[in-house]
Amino acid sequence: MQSLYIFAGILAVVATQEYIEIDRYPDWYVQPQEEHLRHRRQLSVDKSGDVTYAHGSPNNKVFGTLGSRGENLFGKLGYQHNFINDDRGKLTGTAYGTRVLSPYGNSNHLGGRVDWAGRHTAASLDVSKQLHGPTSIQAAGGAKWPIGRNGEMSLQGTYNRFGGMQDYGGRLGYIHRF
Repeated sequence: MQSLYIFAGILAVVATQEYIEIDRYPDWYVQPQEEHLRHRRQLSVDKSGDVTYAHGSPNNKVFGTLGSRGENLFGKLGYQHNFINDDRGKLTGTAYGTRVLSPYGNSNHLGGRVDWAGRHTAASLDVSKQLHGPTSIQAAGGAKWPIGRNGEMSLQGTYNRFGGMQDYGGRLGYIHRF
């Protein structure tokens, strides 16, 4: 019965917060001066409940994520730098590290990624190393060329390696818009 009273009290407090609006601060409350204000952290929570952080300029960015999936906890921290971003294309490099805590074993990964995107081409290379474990390499590239007024030809290729397993892929396509 006591838990019912506690639940009703919490419900009343929550409902009251919806309907009370404070127009001004009480006289006894002194607002901090502008120069003494602390900068707010730029944390956000996405749909899955993960907490993310991103800070930096358009060319440099530090990012991080803390979250969980089932019984696993994970954290990721990285740095991203834009080397080229002009009419030639965009070249971005990223260095990152992850830590996963799991009841089935913990793991640490260090990695780096390079991405290129041009007007008609795109390519990426991601190399990561699990500490005391295998190395993973993922590479992909593609290009498209306009043919005539309504046609387009594309070529894509992929390469994946995890430990001793390797996987190759390729695709050639032609699109004509009538």
